[in-house]
Amino acid sequence: MPKGYWVSVYRTISDPEKLAAYDRLAGPAVRAGGGRVLARGSRVVAHDAGIAERTILIEFDSFEQAVAARESAAYQEALVVLSDAVERDFRIVEGID
Repeated sequence: MPKGYWVSVYRTISDPEKLAAYDRLAGPAVRAGGGRVLARGSRVVAHDAGIAERTILIEFDSFEQAVAARESAAYQEALVVLSDAVERDFRIVEGID
């Protein structure tokens, strides 16, 4: 079964305090949903129209698990806290089996 991945690239961060509050809630929600952080705040080299800001890669055992974690009540609570603090590109991607 192909794995699922959250890929999140932050274009701008306008409220670091809200982002920190989101991180405190999102981390446990991701772990509870079976997610494993593979990259977070690591070095980035951006090409083409890429943005070398905060980038996060999280792995799940399946695409369905990744979608369910995003839809979970715990992660939805984290999103409410994040609100308008960032502009980001967030995707759920199915891996190649």
